[in-house]
Amino acid sequence: MKLVATLACRLNSRRLFGKPLQLLENLSVIEYILQNLKKQKNIHEIVFAISEETGNQIFEEIAKKHRLPYLYGSDKDVLKRLIDACNLVKGTDVFRITTECPFTYWEGLDEAVVSHIELNADYTTVGGLPDGCTFEIIKLDALIRSHNDGTDKHRSELVSLYINENFDKFNINVIQIDPQLQRPHYRLTIDYPEDLILCRKIIRNFGGDHTFIPYKELISFLDKNKELHKLVENITDENYIKPFY
Repeated sequence: MKLVATLACRLNSRRLFGKPLQLLENLSVIEYILQNLKKQKNIHEIVFAISEETGNQIFEEIAKKHRLPYLYGSDKDVLKRLIDACNLVKGTDVFRITTECPFTYWEGLDEAVVSHIELNADYTTVGGLPDGCTFEIIKLDALIRSHNDGTDKHRSELVSLYINENFDKFNINVIQIDPQLQRPHYRLTIDYPEDLILCRKIIRNFGGDHTFIPYKELISFLDKNKELHKLVENITDENYIKPFY
């Protein structure tokens, strides 16, 4: 197994322009993600899958700064970009997170990789996490099948939608964390200015964006500071797709 983190990159967004480049403190969201991603021993490669639309060349500069491979592809066909990114470095499986979610559940990655391999899963994820903390491990073959058999909707940023709509066609593996740590009603993704405010407050509480924030401590902080989550609890968007688990 060669697991490749394929980061879909683009600036344009209806809700908050340039989400991956927004500063948390001293680091942008995407560089904060990279800081933690590079420490994962089970991630074998990181590839930037950049939208070919004008203005996204900034991500090429970031990739070069970090000495990471990159490619350009269709703005709308995000699934194809991720497939091509995995193929670029001869990967077998894709590790997928989005570039506007700084607080990935990194502590669960090693267990997920072992489970993914042992079960020969097409798709592995962790359930019960806050919106923005989960990750997906997906066989490249499953993504190719999704692209071939799905529609334009399935080839969009909703990369795993076809798999989640067709359980009978894939070997699905959902790992559940300790029920005491499950917070699916919490929101920790950056789509609106209010989300960014919340994430910045979290970063500052833990000493800045060069500090790793353990998941248990993150949840404990949010549990003790309910007023912070009120910043984002009323955000609704009919076009926004929440995690499946």
